[in-house]
Amino acid sequence: MHITRNRPDSHKGPAEHFTGTVWLDELATPGPPSRLRLFSVHFAPGAHTAWHRHPHGQVLHVTEGEGLVQREGGPAETIRAGDTVWIEPGEAHWHGAGPRTFMTHLAVVEAADDGTTADWGPLVDTTTYPN
Repeated sequence: MHITRNRPDSHKGPAEHFTGTVWLDELATPGPPSRLRLFSVHFAPGAHTAWHRHPHGQVLHVTEGEGLVQREGGPAETIRAGDTVWIEPGEAHWHGAGPRTFMTHLAVVEAADDGTTADWGPLVDTTTYPN
C-alpha cells in the first residue's frame, strides 16, 4: 500500500488544450504496471477543454458546480455536482464549466502504452459552446 499525503502543485491548463482559465492537479499516478491517472480539474465560468479523445475512455465525476459535456454528434449536456459521466474509448468530446458557473470534476483515465492519456483536437468553436 502507498499513501500520498502531499498534493502536487496546481498548474494552469495550456491554451492549446483549454479555453478560459482551467487549473489541474494530478492526484494519483501509480507506478507500473498501473497506468491509472487521476486528476482534479477546476474550470472558471465559460472555461472548457478542446475536443479530445482518450485511448481507454474516461470517467468524469463532478464534485462542485455545474458544467457541460458534449460528445461528437450529440448535444451539449448539463452535468452537476454528484454526476458521473463515462466517455467511451476513442470517443471525441469536450467538457467544462457552464457559461456562468465554476465546475470541478475528478477525471480518471488509463494511459496508453506510450504514456499518453489524451489525443487533443481543435478548440471548441464559439458556435458549439453554448452561451
